[in-house]
Amino acid sequence: MNNAVPYARTPQVIAVVGPTAAGKSDLGTALAERLGGEVVNADSMQLYRGMDIGTAKLTPAERRGVPHHLLDVWEVTRTASVAEYQELARAEIDRLLAAGRVPVLVGGSGLYVRATIDALRFPGTDPAVRARLEAELDEHGSGALHARLAAVDPRAARSILPGNGRRIVRALEVIEITGAPFTANLPAAGPEGAVYDTLQIGVDVPRPVLDERITARVDRMWRDGLLEEVRRLEKSGLRDGLTASRALGYQQVLAHFAGECTEQEARDETVRATKRFARRQDSWFRRDPRVHWLQGDAGELAEQALALLERPVTA
Repeated sequence: MNNAVPYARTPQVIAVVGPTAAGKSDLGTALAERLGGEVVNADSMQLYRGMDIGTAKLTPAERRGVPHHLLDVWEVTRTASVAEYQELARAEIDRLLAAGRVPVLVGGSGLYVRATIDALRFPGTDPAVRARLEAELDEHGSGALHARLAAVDPRAARSILPGNGRRIVRALEVIEITGAPFTANLPAAGPEGAVYDTLQIGVDVPRPVLDERITARVDRMWRDGLLEEVRRLEKSGLRDGLTASRALGYQQVLAHFAGECTEQEARDETVRATKRFARRQDSWFRRDPRVHWLQGDAGELAEQALALLERPVTA
């Protein structure tokens, strides 16, 4: 399939970003379809095999024949690695560019997007430092470590959820190893820090509308069988997966299965947690001046995005 539109200038990569439930997947698929491109997933949880309903992964029919890459890559027991994702995503993009296809990077995992398109480097690890911090996490909880992170690197603390103990430990480890803020490893948001010539398109949805979409999405997840999906994945080791078990919806359902809350409480908390997460995603991408924010329905978004390709891409 190749019904590419001959625009005056197409960047190397198109990135569709923004908060969850904004409509990124549909827009990314539409752009790839129109430009003769292929989608590269940048949603950290959609990399996990079998996590379909809770991550709103497009079905094969919804992909409309457009190839999608980096879906169903890891088992749920695998701990996520941004460095590994960076290697996988750049390999896919380079392969598509060599084949004359347009890579359309789609996802709301801000660090994964930055790691792909910008010169983001990952410091090594120190097993002794990591073990000590993980012991402190077990003893004092993520809140105490997050407060410590906020004191030494406020910018990093703002971008990491207080409950995300794994990322907090990693940030503190990097700070201790390098003697510099964790955020010092992030390149400047500009052409000097870019690996690819990228047009970033942000899907801008008014907050009240986005909140309604999130509630509707969670309702749909429950109707489509999220509980059965989590039960099936639990048998495959989901509860032991340090990353996958913390995914929105999955974490709450696992808590329900463990008798820590009712099903309704799990559902309500999934809605609340997803709304909080969407706000953090939006804040992350708003800090990057290279993102072009667009509003409208699915058809309008595609036309607006394609119109951006008719003029030179600016930082």
